[in-house]
Amino acid sequence: MNRIVLPIALLILLPIFGLAVPFFMSGNSGGIEAVGTLNHLWTYVLSSYIASTLLLVLGVGIGIFILGVGNAWIIASYDFPGKRMFEWALILPLAVPTYVMAYLFVDLLQFSGPIQSALRTWLGMSTLWFFPDPRSLAGAIWSFSFCLFPYVYLLARTAFLERSSRLMEVSETLGYSTFESFLKLVLPMARPAIFAGMALALMEVLADFGAVSYFGVQTFTTGIFKAWLSFGDRLAAVQLALGLLGFVLLIFYIEQSNRSKLRYASSSQRKSSSKVLRGNRSFFALLFCGLTLLFGFLLPASALIQLLLKQGLSFDVRYLAWLSNSLFISSVTAVMAVLLALFFAYAVRLHSRLAWVNRLLGFGYALPGAVLAIGILSFLEWMQWAWWISASVAVLVYAYLVRFLSSSLQSVEEGLNRVTPAMDQSAALLGLSQWEILRRVHIPLIRRSLVTAGLFVFVDVMKELPATLLLRPFNFDTLAVATYQLAADERLSELGLPALTIVLAGLVPVLVLSKMISQKRSI
Repeated sequence: MNRIVLPIALLILLPIFGLAVPFFMSGNSGGIEAVGTLNHLWTYVLSSYIASTLLLVLGVGIGIFILGVGNAWIIASYDFPGKRMFEWALILPLAVPTYVMAYLFVDLLQFSGPIQSALRTWLGMSTLWFFPDPRSLAGAIWSFSFCLFPYVYLLARTAFLERSSRLMEVSETLGYSTFESFLKLVLPMARPAIFAGMALALMEVLADFGAVSYFGVQTFTTGIFKAWLSFGDRLAAVQLALGLLGFVLLIFYIEQSNRSKLRYASSSQRKSSSKVLRGNRSFFALLFCGLTLLFGFLLPASALIQLLLKQGLSFDVRYLAWLSNSLFISSVTAVMAVLLALFFAYAVRLHSRLAWVNRLLGFGYALPGAVLAIGILSFLEWMQWAWWISASVAVLVYAYLVRFLSSSLQSVEEGLNRVTPAMDQSAALLGLSQWEILRRVHIPLIRRSLVTAGLFVFVDVMKELPATLLLRPFNFDTLAVATYQLAADERLSELGLPALTIVLAGLVPVLVLSKMISQKRSI
């Protein structure tokens, strides 16, 4: 087994090497052409891409920190009416793709939307000069923040629950207020977990195309699509992809370095107790959590249902094709991802020296869909296999596996780690081979982890947009692609059904997470 682990891993990481292919496709002039393209990009667009990307990352970082840490601290530290419901309901915004949130945000706040229309009628004004433009960088920051804050909420809440209540009590006896104890003690202890959640969310921001393009924000991802699809300049697309990859690597490095310090977030066996809030404090805690849930999930879900009701019983005849394509490609990818994850995780269990391979495969999740697609396209063009894209969905499945294998691999590894080595040794004494031990011992014991791994990959594929747009075969549209195209054509009334289908699919893993949280609370 150990002989084929490395070749398969290199095959999965092939798109990274594909990014270097265009620099060698033009012979000796490749380097000169590359420098000329880079100078042109820097002169006209690169500076604006860098500025917009930095401002977007900075704004979303502040937004998800406030929403994620604020809600996590309230839920972990206090008791108030509705806490049990908010504890799991604050995860629901993860079910709403960022591009769907963007379409609904603009639809609600644009000039002809219900909010501005109601305000104009109430104030008796023909225009609201003071009303901000929803299609702006600020609108993008708002939408991303309310979609992605659960990444920070989940990890920060766990860190806060594991904090030492004794240290809080000691700090209060020394004269610190609760807020001062939070700033000077609890927040520094939870810093690695908070940074890890923020890194995951910001990598999603950098990888997004549908939302930023709809808001008109010029980021590296929108530049990659323009360079490749509009101008046919593969060198420009590759160089922009490498620039985006640089941003992702920086965030990935920060996340990994902070994750190594996670042990400092939990240093006591004593579980912290929650304080009961009453009066105004209880009201403000309820208000903060309630508004977060309202803007993050309830309003988008209500808007989607309203669009669906507007459409009535009629629906686009292509919906069934979009649905079947999405279900097919998601199911195939999920099954293959679970099988590969099981293969790599079991290989590491048998040969611990191969653990670095699985860590390397985890880098695939950090690859934005646009970067991944450009790497695959460059490699296929170099090999003169570009016809594969129009002939089958194999390239698309391969891209999804590169992107989402790490999420299934983590789930399977956690399941295998819960199986004691003594079981392997007992089975070996009974004469079972390694594969028989896997089939008859491990798989039955980790069946729940395998299902969870496949479920998360399934939903990730359902929502994936950038890689699908670039790599899908002709006349093969998924629900994500259809939703994006309908929004781009300003046919928002028709995107209710496909967008709601994606949200309902995303609710499944969210409900699994909420069940896990309730189980941990009852232990």
